[in-house]
Amino acid sequence: MAKPSRVLLGLLGHPISHSAAPAMMEAAGAATGLDVRYHLIDVAGAAPDVIGRILDGVRLIGFAGINVTFPYKQTVIPFLDALDPGAAQVGAVNLVTVRDGRLTGHNTDATGFLSGLLGTVGNAVQAGPAVLVGAGGAGRAIAWSLARAGVPEVRVVDQDPSRAASLATEASGWGGGRFLPAEGIAAAMAGASGVVNASPAGMLPDTSSPVNPALLRGSMWVADAVYHPPVTPLLAAARALGCAIMSGRAMSVGQAEDGFLLFTGKPAPEGVIGAAFDAHVR
Repeated sequence: MAKPSRVLLGLLGHPISHSAAPAMMEAAGAATGLDVRYHLIDVAGAAPDVIGRILDGVRLIGFAGINVTFPYKQTVIPFLDALDPGAAQVGAVNLVTVRDGRLTGHNTDATGFLSGLLGTVGNAVQAGPAVLVGAGGAGRAIAWSLARAGVPEVRVVDQDPSRAASLATEASGWGGGRFLPAEGIAAAMAGASGVVNASPAGMLPDTSSPVNPALLRGSMWVADAVYHPPVTPLLAAARALGCAIMSGRAMSVGQAEDGFLLFTGKPAPEGVIGAAFDAHVR
């Protein structure tokens, strides 16, 4: 019996010891007949030239690609040979493929959130305005997803108003609905059909909600990029009202499924990556 083909993958970032990526990718590999070896490249405080040398190593050693997480999603960009259009618009890369010695940057946070949103909330996202809380790296990826999903208006809120204004201006040119900066969550929520949390609020050990539950209505859809805990305070309040909800799990699993396909050319069998994610979180 022939040995399965070996696929060398990794994750670059810090801190990353908690990552579910090795479990998800190796499980998908086993289910598709591939010997996936996933390595954590945990490097703290690396200067850009160090990141460049790491990427040279990825190119030369024979990696099929790597995932990239905080704080290097933008640092890697100058060292890549190409960016796919979505990553270029978002201005951040969370996955790099290696093909014939060429490094190409992708953003599967954006595509993963989009597939998760459409799979859980569906066409309800097109019913009216949405509020996006957080204009950082996750917020930028999610803004791209909301533009692609056909949300007619996105109101961007951030603790730094200038960052919200900057993202709203950029995202308005991404071919979706209009993006507007909002001065506060309460004002932004007036008449909104949905809300997305792209901030760290609600991630353990924090138990706060980025949105006052009193501002939610049962007719709304509510999404959260935070996956620890699986049901955040925001989602718990939304679920109690009967809102359609999307958890951070959907984004994490969606980005991993998109990533596995980019890395290997093979789709992961349905449910395998989600089961690996759930087992890791437990």
